[in-house]
Amino acid sequence: MAQKKSNPELVLLIKDLKIHAKKHNTPIWRDIAERLERPLRVWPEVNVSRIERYAEDGETIIVPGKVLGSGVLTKKVSVAAWRFSKSAREKIEKAGGRALSIRELMMENPKGSNVRIMG
Repeated sequence: MAQKKSNPELVLLIKDLKIHAKKHNTPIWRDIAERLERPLRVWPEVNVSRIERYAEDGETIIVPGKVLGSGVLTKKVSVAAWRFSKSAREKIEKAGGRALSIRELMMENPKGSNVRIMG
């Protein structure tokens, strides 16, 4: 039997992502919900340096896990994630980008268009 998630905020987010995916017919939100249902030990931890390397300027990135602050970011990108380290959030904002929660991105971009999953 699979271990249930105990964080009520996370459980609600997964439920909302699935509802949103069905309502707007957007597979990206279902994909993110399924990734967040996995055990915490397999969630991705993406460094700012990886975002710098692979993201285009002005792009929107979603990380179904945690963003860490190792590296340098010069591109203006919007990054949505479950969690950010303090230094990662500072580096993203210093480069002119935005650090969002997954829920905020889902509300801003219901169709999930032009969003790249990283991790």
